[in-house]
Formats: sequence, structure tokens, C-alpha cells
Amino acid sequence: MISHVHVGIADFDRAFAFYEILMASLGFELRFREPDKGWAGWHGPNRGRPLFLIGRPYDGGPAAPGNGQMVALLAPDRPGVDRAFAAALAAGGRSEGAPGLRPHYHPNYYGAYLRDPDGNKLGLCCHDPA
Repeated sequence: MISHVHVGIADFDRAFAFYEILMASLGFELRFREPDKGWAGWHGPNRGRPLFLIGRPYDGGPAAPGNGQMVALLAPDRPGVDRAFAAALAAGGRSEGAPGLRPHYHPNYYGAYLRDPDGNKLGLCCHDPA
């Protein structure tokens, strides 16, 4: 259903340092990195799509996170949510909700929420039973 998601950033080097650690902790592979153009993209192992992209806004204006917008990244398992959350915090992210079950979504939803260094909201989740 989704081809790609693009998250706006203000400082490429800072954002790349954060996402490089987060994506590696989730097992996602770097597809490209173009610092001169201010963008980079990752995908799942051996998959071309969907892509997760970071980059400066195309119109040249400042990047600003939206209210109510969030991208949720799928972890391979519940410990993967925990590892990715810890890695993201260590890389400069801010907690918006520690890892744990959220049965109000469904009985097996295990997730965590955070903000990247630019303030973009991210979810980390696993839908599988323990």
C-alpha cells in the first residue's frame, strides 16, 4: 500500500546520525545517502519498498513536524521494540511513551513512541504475541 514515507529534517548530519542507529537497530538497510542533496533512505532487508526517507523539504522552507502525524516502524519482535527505543534515546531521541503493551489498540500491540531530533513523532511496534 505504501511506496515511501518522507520525514522532513533541518540538519542532515544530525538526522542521519540518529536514523542510522535507529534503522540499524530495526534491521533496515541503507538504500542511499546523498548528503549534498540532504537526503537518505532505508528499506527492509532484501526489499526495495517501502522506503523510509529523511530529507530537507523540497520547497527549501524549514522542516516542521505536524500535529497528529506519526510514522510507525515495525520491529521484528517485542525485544526489538525495546532495543530500538533504547538506541533512539541514546542517539538523541525524546521519549513520548516507553515500550509496553497497548491493549486498547489490540491484545498483542507492543509499542513505544518517541521524537527524533527534529521533533518528528515515531512509533516502534510489534503486533505479534510474545
